Amino acid sequence: MSKKRAITLMVVAVLITNIITFGLTNIASGGIDLGMSFGNENKINESREISKVQNIKTYIKNNYLREVDDEKMLEGQLKGMVQSLNDPYSVYMTSDEFASFAQETSGVYGGIGVIVTPGEDNLITVVSPIEDTPGERAGIKTGDRIIRVNGVEYSAENMDEAVKVMKGKPKTKVTITIMRLDKEGNNQTLDLDIVREEIRLITVKSNIIDNNIGYIRITSFDELTYKDFKENLSKLEKSNIKGLIIDLRNNPGGLLNVCAEIADELLGAGDIVYTQTKDGTREYLKSDKNQITIPIVLLVNEGSASASEILAGAVKDHQRGELIGTKTFGKGVVQRIRELSDGSGIKLTVSEYFTPNGTNIHGIGITPDIVLELNEGVENIGPGYISEDNQLQKAVEVIKGKI
Repeated sequence: MSKKRAITLMVVAVLITNIITFGLTNIASGGIDLGMSFGNENKINESREISKVQNIKTYIKNNYLREVDDEKMLEGQLKGMVQSLNDPYSVYMTSDEFASFAQETSGVYGGIGVIVTPGEDNLITVVSPIEDTPGERAGIKTGDRIIRVNGVEYSAENMDEAVKVMKGKPKTKVTITIMRLDKEGNNQTLDLDIVREEIRLITVKSNIIDNNIGYIRITSFDELTYKDFKENLSKLEKSNIKGLIIDLRNNPGGLLNVCAEIADELLGAGDIVYTQTKDGTREYLKSDKNQITIPIVLLVNEGSASASEILAGAVKDHQRGELIGTKTFGKGVVQRIRELSDGSGIKLTVSEYFTPNGTNIHGIGITPDIVLELNEGVENIGPGYISEDNQLQKAVEVIKGKI
């Protein structure tokens, strides 16, 4: 396998790749020294900005009726600075928020097991519940809006605060209020009492269907996913499979470099994905010529997001296999995560990604080669439920036509 360059990109709202630290200086003035040089005009403007902030801060401290917490005021300044971008994926995090955020990459935490993202309607939107977690068992579904946690209203603007409340010690209860459309298209609200558990992500599972068709389900891309994928693929290959189905349904994404490693197993030499910043700078992730040669099919749906879409887009553009299911979620922007010296951090949208053919799917999604809705009323998917999982049935049919 080719060695991938380490990158610091993040492709899902709640999962991170690498963390780069830089010093937080000029705390008293509320400034962050990033080592950049400015011209005289910029220095004058910067001085005016600092003076304006300091004047407002002094006025508040001298005149506000209540006591003022200097630390909270500073945190509010920094949060407001990032919020002014009006980008739901960019956020400043306090040290506690950043620690909770970074915990996701370990694959173990206490909570309900639901991946969320800021919605265009400014509501917290469920990308997908994680398989076999309290959130999934409680009936939370892709597209649900989380509007209250323990009776307190939250919106996309304070999603990180809501996530922090949803997490907690195992065996403790949290009440989630969700809003979803009923069959008539009307909004209905549901209160769900959910008992938190230790969420230990097992992101790769495999089976054999009809004696010679391999099936691998990837539920997210974390630090151990590529290793687990390789182990499961090797096990299937030893069973002499003739074709492979990779199930990315309800996979919200995760680590870009892990996704690229898996793509490298499936594709020949070429581009996997490239990212582009606002100044046009591009960074490419590529696969080498080594690949598995058996036919493949990918299953996707509206819960397949971010890194899942990168893998699906690469397979589709390389014409390596068919995509079956429904249009994917449509998240095509990339965030960089930086940790500050005091433990706080910034998540900032720095680029957008493109499939090998130059397609940006942000807000659009990827349309499968074979569009097929899951039959109404189907609650469970996968080999154990193949009699009702019509999307998987179609994938088996397509693979059989190739072997």
